[in-house]
Amino acid sequence: MLTARMDAPPPPFMASTGFLSTASLLDSLVQICHEIFSTERLPHVQLKNLSSTRRRIKLLSSFFEEIQGSNNCLPPSCILCLTELLTVFQGVKLLIHRCKQDSKLWSLLQTHTISNEFYLLAKEVGKALDILPLSLLDITTDTKEQVELLRKQAKKVDLFVDPREVQRREELLQVITAKNYKNIRDKGLFDTRKVRDFMSSVGLGTRVDYEEEIFKLEQQALKQAGTGGLIVISHINSLISMVSYCKSMISIDNSNEKAQEPTHDNTDNFMPSQSINANIPDEFRCPISLDLMKDPVIIASGHTYDRHSIAQWINSGHHTCPKSGQRLIHMALIPNYALKSLVHEWCQENNTPLDECASASSDSEKGSSKKKQCEEAVDHISATKASVDAVKMTAEFLVGKLATGSEVIQRQAAYELRLLAKTGMDNRRIIAEAGAIPFLVTLLMSNDPQIQENSVTALLNLSIYDNNKILIMAASAVDNIVQVLESGKTMEARENAAATIFSLSLIDETKIAFGAHPRAITALVELIKEGNTPGKRDAAMALLNLVAYNANKAAAVVAGAVPLLIELLMDDKAGITDDALSVLTLLMACTKGLEQISKSRVLIPLLIDLLRFGSLKGKENSITLLLGLCKNDGEDVARRLLLNPRSIPSLQSLSADGSLRARRKAEAVLRLLNRCCSQSQIHAS
Repeated sequence: MLTARMDAPPPPFMASTGFLSTASLLDSLVQICHEIFSTERLPHVQLKNLSSTRRRIKLLSSFFEEIQGSNNCLPPSCILCLTELLTVFQGVKLLIHRCKQDSKLWSLLQTHTISNEFYLLAKEVGKALDILPLSLLDITTDTKEQVELLRKQAKKVDLFVDPREVQRREELLQVITAKNYKNIRDKGLFDTRKVRDFMSSVGLGTRVDYEEEIFKLEQQALKQAGTGGLIVISHINSLISMVSYCKSMISIDNSNEKAQEPTHDNTDNFMPSQSINANIPDEFRCPISLDLMKDPVIIASGHTYDRHSIAQWINSGHHTCPKSGQRLIHMALIPNYALKSLVHEWCQENNTPLDECASASSDSEKGSSKKKQCEEAVDHISATKASVDAVKMTAEFLVGKLATGSEVIQRQAAYELRLLAKTGMDNRRIIAEAGAIPFLVTLLMSNDPQIQENSVTALLNLSIYDNNKILIMAASAVDNIVQVLESGKTMEARENAAATIFSLSLIDETKIAFGAHPRAITALVELIKEGNTPGKRDAAMALLNLVAYNANKAAAVVAGAVPLLIELLMDDKAGITDDALSVLTLLMACTKGLEQISKSRVLIPLLIDLLRFGSLKGKENSITLLLGLCKNDGEDVARRLLLNPRSIPSLQSLSADGSLRARRKAEAVLRLLNRCCSQSQIHAS
């Protein structure tokens, strides 16, 4: 966590880091280096990135051991460097562990992301080495040259993505995104030998490997479930289906290949129903009915079921996943095209008609018309006209309940609209066309906490559709939204009111309307002070949008935004560092805002730390603030920067490795400091 620091430098030598003693720090570094470079090679992924990382760390290990053996006191800048390196090495260790533990196929799909993580960690090593005072350390010349070489190499390190992994990734994506597996198979990509070769290239060779891979993919699906990443979950389920199919292929005995070929005489070659049901692979069975899945679908938890079985489960009043017990955040059924194609492939290869399997599946085909009604009731994301009509009828029904229902019915109707508006632009358009927005705006003033919370959240979801922003503002929603923001009956209602203002204020006219409200900006500042972490962030982002309009800047300063945002820069738990910096950068353009920012005695040390430890966006905003302060009160700010021993290294590091805008501003600050030093020398002479 960033904390306010005095401008005066620490004593020239320290016995401890403030967290670990110097001895413990060095012990930890040597130990973690040994753990990393003694790690077994990762199977088939990120080989070059891992090799380069281990090589760098092994070279630094001898440097740490030499310092450890010298028993000399270390300068503070060296201790800071070693502390940063320990943090980076912990990140390297976690990344390697994750690569070893995650699914091989999932890691292959994440090739670019994982490669970028290795790249960023390598850059962090370089940044840490930048502040290493080699000249002050009692080490051999060879070691100094070795570390200096590493420092230069770290500055030139480039992102490396293995082209072989990229090619394998493209082949994998071609398979899992294809809806017609038969065409893929006919083209040769699903040829048994080729599939085995491909799986072997990513480390999957035995049945045990396949089973372990399926387990890891299922765990990954659980991690992704509920995050809104339906495409990601669909890809993971496709991977599970493909691996399951490959596992079934390697289990087929070569002596049965002839029996699997289709014959002209279909009548005599069908298996008895009991035999068919017994030979169905476990991966193709519905977890509810244990029968073959003819129409597999994915639910919100990431698990796959046969449509008929899961529709009956949902329509009987259940709102949880039968397999995991996890509460479902929506009732949409996503067709699992990959598994459906594999089921058909399996039936063809085993000379087993799907209809015959159906007759072995208890009474799964009975009541087919009722089944069709169930499907239409729950599959809200279908792009068919029937689905659109169903959403329209549902929205009109719920709006009627909002208008005339009792408090209990209004509460339920607002909740259903909140969920319906959460998925899909078409749903948001249809709900607005059904006339929901004026009623939801009115219900913001309800004395029932749940009605208020559901109404403001429904409006938040509806506002994502741009035309609905205009309709919400036309419904005179500003007063009611601000009142919920200011004194909502639940914290979630207040937070979602702030998020609604953020969404609505993407339009310039809305910035003016909310800025003109006498309590809107003050209420946002209060929520930044009082809210939970998500609420603070929503309020900060809403405030950021509003103060982009010049007339709103002074109101934010009067509301006390500047000291509060500076205080939150020191609070990691608040989680709004980047947003707070963005708001402060905009408020600097206001005379009163610049005055208050200039008065802060803790801001400059914080900005110096953020130049090194902040995000890319945070670094850009930090250097913008520093440059603005220098231009406004040059001599005082320059003197304070020069008194801080971290200023020059941080500015030099940013001017070398920052974004183009950040580099230019860092160089401008360095020129100002250089000019200030020159003038001081002239006056002194």
